[in-house]
Amino acid sequence: MSVARLRDSAQYVKGVGPRRYEYLKRLGLQRVWDILWYAPRHYFDRTSVEEIGRLIPGREATIRGRVQKVTLERSPRGWQIVKARLEDETGTIPVIWFNQAYLKNVLRPGQVLLLTGKVVYGRSNLELRVNEFEIVEQGHVLNAARIVPVYRATEGLSQKVLRSVVHQVLHDYAGCYPEVLAREVRERYKLEDIQVAWINLHFPEDFTRLEKARRRLAFEELLLWQWAVQKKRAAQRATLPAGRSHSGGDELVRMVRNSLPFELTAAQEQVVGEIFADLISDQPMSRLLQGDVGAGKTVVAVLAAAKVVGNGFQTAFMAPTEILAVQHYQALCRFMGGTPVRVGLLTGKTPPREKAEILAMVERGEIGILVGTHSLIQEQVRFARLGLVVIDEQQRFGVRQRGMLLDKGDWCPDMLVMSATPIPRTLALAYYGDLDISVIDQLPPGRRPVKTFLLKPGLEGRLHGFIRRQVEDGRQVYVVCPLVEESEKQDLQAATTLQKELATRVFPDLRIGLLHGRMKSEEKKAVAASFRKGEVDILVTTSILEVGIDVPNATVMVVQHAERFGLSQLHQLRGRVGRGDVQSYCILVGEPHTDEGWKRLKAMEKTGNGFEIAWQDLQMRGPGDFWGVRQHGLPALKVADLARDAHLLEAVRAELLTGVGYDEPKLCSIADLYTGEEKLIYKN
Repeated sequence: MSVARLRDSAQYVKGVGPRRYEYLKRLGLQRVWDILWYAPRHYFDRTSVEEIGRLIPGREATIRGRVQKVTLERSPRGWQIVKARLEDETGTIPVIWFNQAYLKNVLRPGQVLLLTGKVVYGRSNLELRVNEFEIVEQGHVLNAARIVPVYRATEGLSQKVLRSVVHQVLHDYAGCYPEVLAREVRERYKLEDIQVAWINLHFPEDFTRLEKARRRLAFEELLLWQWAVQKKRAAQRATLPAGRSHSGGDELVRMVRNSLPFELTAAQEQVVGEIFADLISDQPMSRLLQGDVGAGKTVVAVLAAAKVVGNGFQTAFMAPTEILAVQHYQALCRFMGGTPVRVGLLTGKTPPREKAEILAMVERGEIGILVGTHSLIQEQVRFARLGLVVIDEQQRFGVRQRGMLLDKGDWCPDMLVMSATPIPRTLALAYYGDLDISVIDQLPPGRRPVKTFLLKPGLEGRLHGFIRRQVEDGRQVYVVCPLVEESEKQDLQAATTLQKELATRVFPDLRIGLLHGRMKSEEKKAVAASFRKGEVDILVTTSILEVGIDVPNATVMVVQHAERFGLSQLHQLRGRVGRGDVQSYCILVGEPHTDEGWKRLKAMEKTGNGFEIAWQDLQMRGPGDFWGVRQHGLPALKVADLARDAHLLEAVRAELLTGVGYDEPKLCSIADLYTGEEKLIYKN
């Protein structure tokens, strides 16, 4: 059977037709391939068929019986009720369908039915109100007396119809799906045959076989995913213009190193070596630099910029927010202060005259390092000799934005992207397969771990006393709220309300600042500068702080309604303190309504390791929420789960490296179907 049949339009599956096809399209099910990979959301265990004479009221039950008679009645409220009496060897029971009058012409005495529904007391005896049923003589039993799949549905497509369509696809098309894995690979990882896996994913005989099927198809999906990532990267590298070798620049690097008031950690030195090796090569660098909050990624990027600028080229340094761009600009000015390198700053709020001067200097090559926000990708920004692009908090920029910045040069500049959202290396390789990866897994010496505490609402008096003592000792405090203004739908204390309360009632003698994303750019910069100078004691802010101000004197981070934040986001907020040599604290104020919410906050209290926290966040939230957006334009995972299947991902990458554990022609034949880069086949 030809693999090409998997791209047939779902419209021509038996039992679909044009009308149902329109509903299937709402679910993204346009091809036979899509239906095969449409994994159930969960399953009902209806394997136990109960005897009618032993039914217990108040419970859902599955029964099997023969129809004695069928009637159509109307309730006092006007409902149409189809009522059938079923019998088995132990007794009889009325079974009821509401507002499905057509069943009067479908059901006939003598038919054997399998039904699932709730057992309730009727007027005089027990009755079963039917959820789903099946006429046994009509063929395969899909909806009762078995493990039943439950799919994400849409209006116009019942679960019963979806199961029927999936079953038809399995019958007519599953044999077209080729076995890609070699027998020795299947035996090594204890993976079952692909045809068996398809059947047991959708209609498993038992839960053990379901798990085997899920594992086999997770391996298959991860193989397709990683194959697509690798092929995409190979294609990108093949089309990239030549890069430039930055073999010199050592004198400027030495000058910057000598100006540092600290020694680099061993992890930083290793990463600098990896980056410099890329810069010396004439192949364009594409590298992701990962590191926990406070690990010292910025100074590594500065040394990379010095290496490039020392060779007569320029560096573009892009940050996601204006506050962070200003912070990087100030840091670069400090690091380059004893050198001839000129640093420029360009944001969306740069005055027109100043912007024109900066653009002219960049185009003439007089500015060696240009720092900015999204404004750097504007068409009028032209570099004389762009050699390096540094992108901070890379997950906040799309692939397209990265590409637009890389297009600024006449050749392909090197690219270094940084992220303070650490994820395990295997998963990073999976999601950022188009990038080489460096990790700073060591914090600078002398850093004290931030002490984290949970506090239930209602105990703010103790918290206020603690804050006052910290301020009296000369320290500063952040207070983070999830909202800017009060919400009628959510009972959350907003930043504006809390700032007024603290300033007028709680701490009238202290200096209370306010920072949020709706403020004008100049206001935000002024508040940030005041806090940095120590002119503000307590800064009330929103999660805009997650990426932003670096103030070593700030020692307390209070997060209101902490249950509203993700684990990685809370860790980023906590990273705003603990940047000096004084003990710092993070107080999470909240009262989650779920066990998972408490588990998340307890994880914050237990560990300060960003990689461990990111792993737990991934397990709790899933990869879709964790990364926020789909990466690289590839499909979202349908069967595999990166947190649960990390070991399978490692196995897949190992097999791809050897290149002998799979049938490459067969893999290629389904790879285009996976990425969606083929055309739908419609019959004439």
